[in-house]
Amino acid sequence: MDLISLTDGESLLLVRVLGRHMPGVLPWHDFLDAEITVTSGFAQGRLELCLAPDDLDTWSETVATLAAGADAHWMDDGRNPGIRFEHAGEGGSVSAVVTDAAVSGTSVRVPVRLADGWAEQHAERLRRVRAAWPREVVETSPHAYEWRR
Repeated sequence: MDLISLTDGESLLLVRVLGRHMPGVLPWHDFLDAEITVTSGFAQGRLELCLAPDDLDTWSETVATLAAGADAHWMDDGRNPGIRFEHAGEGGSVSAVVTDAAVSGTSVRVPVRLADGWAEQHAERLRRVRAAWPREVVETSPHAYEWRR
C-alpha cells in the first residue's frame, strides 16, 4: 500500500508499505517494513526502511507543514533514510531530497509538481495504512509492552 506517491509524469517519489516488520513479536509488531522508490530522468533507486508508529504521526505533520507552504523534513532521526521537502518557487513544485546517510551516504534530489488535492490524497493514504495495520501494542512502562485490549 502506498503511503506516499508524488509524481508528475517525469519524476516519482514513492513510499510503499510492505507489511508488518515482525508480526506477533512484541515490541516490533507495530513496526512496518517499507521501501522508498525514487525515479527521474537521470536517477533511479530503491531503499528499504522500517517505519515506527511515530513515523506515521510525523508524516501527518509533514503533510500539514508542506500544505501550509513551508519546507519540511520527514524521518530525520538517522534510523532511516530521511526525506526533505523544499518548495521550489511558483506552481506547487517541491524538491524531494532523499538522503541515506546511515548506510550508503548518498542522496538524490527529485523535483515534483504537487497536483491539486495532493494533501487530502495523502491524508487518505495515511488513513488507509493505519486501517490496514492498526496499532496493537502499547508500552506500559519503559521497555515493557503488551497487546492493546
